Amino acid sequence: MVNKFKKSKSFKAPKYAYKAKEIYVYCPNDQVDVIQEVLAGSDVKVVFNDYHLTNLDQKVITHFENTRLSNDEREFLVSATEYGAWVEPLVSYLDERCGYTEVSLLKSSYFLHQKAFSILSTKRTQRAKRVIDIFSALILLVLTAPISVIAALMIKLESPGPIFYRQKRTGQYNIEFDVIKFRSMRTDAEKGGAQWATKNDSRVTKVGKFIRKTRIDELPQLLNVLKGEMSMVGPRPEREIFIETLENEIKYYRFRHAVKPGVTGLAQVSYPYGASVQDAIWKHKYDIHYIKHHSTYIDLKIMLHTVKVVVMGMGR
Repeated sequence: MVNKFKKSKSFKAPKYAYKAKEIYVYCPNDQVDVIQEVLAGSDVKVVFNDYHLTNLDQKVITHFENTRLSNDEREFLVSATEYGAWVEPLVSYLDERCGYTEVSLLKSSYFLHQKAFSILSTKRTQRAKRVIDIFSALILLVLTAPISVIAALMIKLESPGPIFYRQKRTGQYNIEFDVIKFRSMRTDAEKGGAQWATKNDSRVTKVGKFIRKTRIDELPQLLNVLKGEMSMVGPRPEREIFIETLENEIKYYRFRHAVKPGVTGLAQVSYPYGASVQDAIWKHKYDIHYIKHHSTYIDLKIMLHTVKVVVMGMGR
């Protein structure tokens, strides 16, 4: 599943680096099985810890937990760079090649290079994102006003209950807020307690099915954007009750709350709808990748792709 939204960089890797059919991985021996499991099913052949490798020119060499390698083994990696190999940490290599972050291989050190997370450390980037959020939300509210009025009437005519649905979601810095959506389910949808929505959820009304597929149900979230609780692009806002479960299964799951949740996002346009822990893991891979590689260009591209998804009826 290759992502289309990679960040453009002034420094370009050689063309062969991310298209290589074979890569070399250097890591502690107790990590070989872990990496093999992560890379199972990938389109690349992996060779582990070949310290007798010669003819290093244009070889792709990656490393994982290199601080646990011996001095001689680390010197080999330095020499490989000198002799023309492309040498890069395994996580960042996969990040660039695949278009998502392999979260199962992350260590705390990944998050400690704050300059690499411009969306977190650069005020200019944050201000630009906020300006785009306000401008985009206002334009969309005006353009979609007729659609919103029709949706509201259809909801009211089909089933008793409120037009809007408010629910607590966890936002930036783990602060909860009330997300606003058009109601797409019956009013008794959670009489048995909180539960994930599924693809063919029986609790969804006929009108709800249509507005969910076209994402019309999410238009009121533009008000959350104007209030500063959400952004146009970011991780999908989740409920705290589910987050408490997911953070026990997924490494660094709460790091997604370093940024504002989004009306749309890289995970939403890159991964099909799902409601399982495995789906959440995949979405988290895209969310971490987005936070690491954020740019205004990527935000605009994701928003344009979202419009395409809605127009072509490729939503949930």
